[in-house]
Amino acid sequence: MSRLPFMTLDSDVVDVVYMNWLVDEALAAPFAPPGARLWSHQGRTPLTVLTYRHGHFGPRWMGPLRRLMPSPLQSNWRLYLAEPLPDAPPIPTVAFVYNMMDSLAYVAGTRLFSDALPSHWPARFDFRVTPDEAFIGIAPGDGSAPRLAARATRAARAARAGEAVLPPPWSGMFNGWPDAIVRLASQDAAVVEVPTAEGAPARSALATIALPVDAASVEPLLLDTHTLDCPLLQRLDADPEALCFLLPSVRFSALSERLLRASA
Repeated sequence: MSRLPFMTLDSDVVDVVYMNWLVDEALAAPFAPPGARLWSHQGRTPLTVLTYRHGHFGPRWMGPLRRLMPSPLQSNWRLYLAEPLPDAPPIPTVAFVYNMMDSLAYVAGTRLFSDALPSHWPARFDFRVTPDEAFIGIAPGDGSAPRLAARATRAARAARAGEAVLPPPWSGMFNGWPDAIVRLASQDAAVVEVPTAEGAPARSALATIALPVDAASVEPLLLDTHTLDCPLLQRLDADPEALCFLLPSVRFSALSERLLRASA
């Protein structure tokens, strides 16, 4: 498929829940592509679980007919690179750790047609955002998806990111809430290691995206730590203090995808 022109995809995404933890940089490093260096502070690096509902996710060329496309749930787990990989553009870049969708058709599509988004299909994927809370429940069953259960309460409606205060240890990494939102949410590219033949040089796939986040619309969330169940976070020695927020809506576009040159 890399020999064919990339088909730009659009989605009117809603209820975007960001749950961020600081994890051990050394433990997280194997989840990034070879040669990648993670962005870190005092040995800790952010891991983001980004969960949302698509809005008619499909090809841009469909125009108004895109409204006929489904709106699957997706959960995207990612780390942040200190700098882009060689052969990649000089733009903010994340490394995909896991991607999950609740639609078998979309999962099959990403497996067949995308190097940069190898998705997992969990046995159960519950996600809801109400006026009072946001809840995520992902159960892998016999599949390869990670497990996650978490509930976060919504702050007062008047509370916005510009008025919120960063808790430690996050306050040591960012210059206030608006800076944290921009650094964690405004990413322009993603990379993932792709399988290669035994003995062949490591390869990575790069996807570029457009996600114009309106920081003023972001609402802080408060994680109920008693509801959290995620073995991966335990494995990565995550700090208990999560940084969570809700982006009500955003227009998402997948712009391009290509394989990067093989590492030496």
